[in-house]
Amino acid sequence: MRAVRFVALGDSLSEGVGDPVGGGWRGWAALLAYGLAESVEFTKLAVSGAQTRDVLERQMPVALALRPDVVSVLVGVNDTLRCTFDIHAVAARLDAVYAAFTGQGAVLLTACLPDPGTMLGLPGALARPLARRQRAVNAVVHALSERYGAVHLHAAEGSWTTDRAMWSADRLHPGERGHRQLAVRFHALLAERGIATGVAPSAEPRSPAPAASASLWWLATAGTGWVARRCTDLLPQLVTLAVDEMRHHARGTSGRLDLRAAHAVSVALAALSVPEQRAEVA
Repeated sequence: MRAVRFVALGDSLSEGVGDPVGGGWRGWAALLAYGLAESVEFTKLAVSGAQTRDVLERQMPVALALRPDVVSVLVGVNDTLRCTFDIHAVAARLDAVYAAFTGQGAVLLTACLPDPGTMLGLPGALARPLARRQRAVNAVVHALSERYGAVHLHAAEGSWTTDRAMWSADRLHPGERGHRQLAVRFHALLAERGIATGVAPSAEPRSPAPAASASLWWLATAGTGWVARRCTDLLPQLVTLAVDEMRHHARGTSGRLDLRAAHAVSVALAALSVPEQRAEVA
């Protein structure tokens, strides 16, 4: 029998950051690959820092040429961390990516994800705008996943987001246990559909969880650079968003910001043609 072809697209989460093995990153997608079937050809195209534009313009063409049987597209968090964030553009790019792979007959894996502001423990006025952006991305992913019949994992909430043992020293990426949790949950969803026929990944890590000192070391070394790179791009706008957040909070009109974000999502999704209409145009 031909090997099952599995391709992982996206950012650092699917690259495997937080789950080091042999001088590189393994991650949930590689762990899942072992349990899809007896024979699997796994290709990881996910790159740290990737945004939806990178997936659409760089990763997708390579992946389409591989004609995957299963493809994972987990991306969008990095879009929320940029001053250029535009939910309409995010929705259009994800729609194009999802349509291309399902059009080839691939099984599509998607997930909604926690917002980085909460994971980093930012003050409320700074965290809420980022959370609102991530909720918008998640709403788009939810809607498009349903439209394209994706195998969708609800990973934005739940005990795993607050369980420190699930996360790496940077508090943004899962550690080995967290990556295994994602792999196990995806495997269960695929097994329900009869797609995953191999042995489920183990939920138990083989390496010890990072000590508290590791978090301090990361913040003092790599973490400083990570924050600096994003602050250069996002911080001026985030301060403006935070001021606006505090102003609405003082007036008791914070709900307007949520309604505005929800309306933007609705408009973005309404602007996308449904698959049947796209086929007629083609």
